[in-house]
Amino acid sequence: MESLPIIDLSRWTSSTSGAIDRQAVAQELVQACHETGFVYITNHGISKGVLDQAFEFSKAFFGLSKEEKMKARNVAGSKAFRGYSWPGNEKTSSLPKHPAAGKARDESSDLAINLTESYSFGSDLDPHDENVWLPDSVLPGFRELITRFYNECWATAQEILKVLAVGLGLEDEEYLLRFHSGHENEVSLRYYPPVPESVILREKMKRLGSHTDFGSFTLLFQDDCGGLEVQKAGALGEFIAAPPIEGALLMNIGDILMRWSNDYLVSTIHRVHLPPLRDRYSGKEGMTRARYSIPYFVDPRRDTNVECLPISHGPAKYKPVTYRQYFEERVSEIFET
Repeated sequence: MESLPIIDLSRWTSSTSGAIDRQAVAQELVQACHETGFVYITNHGISKGVLDQAFEFSKAFFGLSKEEKMKARNVAGSKAFRGYSWPGNEKTSSLPKHPAAGKARDESSDLAINLTESYSFGSDLDPHDENVWLPDSVLPGFRELITRFYNECWATAQEILKVLAVGLGLEDEEYLLRFHSGHENEVSLRYYPPVPESVILREKMKRLGSHTDFGSFTLLFQDDCGGLEVQKAGALGEFIAAPPIEGALLMNIGDILMRWSNDYLVSTIHRVHLPPLRDRYSGKEGMTRARYSIPYFVDPRRDTNVECLPISHGPAKYKPVTYRQYFEERVSEIFET
C-alpha cells in the first residue's frame, strides 16, 4: 500500500444509480476499509461553500488572543470533547488495546504531548455533553455556520453507514444507522502551529502522535499543508503520506467499528508528522507552515450494546460491551493527569 483508495459516493447517492451500482460501491468501500482502514471519498455531498467557511472561521478562532479563546475553554476537570483545548491538555495514549499496536505500544508507553490546539463541538441535543460556545460578539455567525457544517457531515455519515451495512452483507441498509442518533458525534477544529523541523525530528514534541480513533468512523477535511501519515498494512512503524485531495474527504474506521465487525474493518494507526513538500517550510530553522484540519467523529449511541455483527468472519473475538463503557475508558486515557 503506497497510496489510499478513492471512492465516488455519487455512485451510491445519485438518483440514476441502480442496485448493481450501489452494491458495487458498497463492496468497494468495505473492501477498502478492510484492507487499509482509510479511504478518500469524492462527491460526498458537503457543500464547498460551507466547508470553506468552516476553515475561515477556524483560522479566525485560532488567530484570537489566548484570553479570547479561553472564553470557550474546556470546562476544568471535564473529560468531554467540548470547547477549546490548548497544547498539552489532551494526550494521545500509547495505542491502548489496539491489536495493530503490538511492540509499538510497549516502546512508546509514555503519553505524548501534542503541539496542537482544538475547539470541539457536538450537537446541541447531545444528552451527555454540553457545548461551550464562544460569545457571538467575538466571532459573529460562528455558531450558526458550525451547526450547519455539523448537520451536513451527519447527512453524509448516514449514507456511509448505509453503504457499509450493504457492503458487509447485513440484513438491511439501515442496520448500522439504527445505532447512531447523530447527536453524539463531534466536530473538531484543529490547529497545528508552526514548529521548527528539528523539534519534530528529534521527537522533543509531536504534532499529533500515533493513535487510532475510537468511534465508528471519522470524516476528515484537511487544508493543503500536508503532514498526515497512515501506517502501512502489516508494516509496524512504517507510514505513508495521506495528502489532501481537492474535493475529497478522508474517511477512516474507528476502533469500535473494528471491534463490532470482528476485526474485519480495520482501524489504522495514524499520526500528524512533518509536511512532505519543502515549500511548506521557511527560514534557517525549517519552520513548518501552520496546518488546519477538521475531523468529524461519528459515534454510536452510548447505550449501544456492541457485539460482533451477524456476518461470517470467524468466531467472535470480543465480549459484548456498551459503547458507554468503551468510550469512558478511552476518554480517561486521553485526559489522564
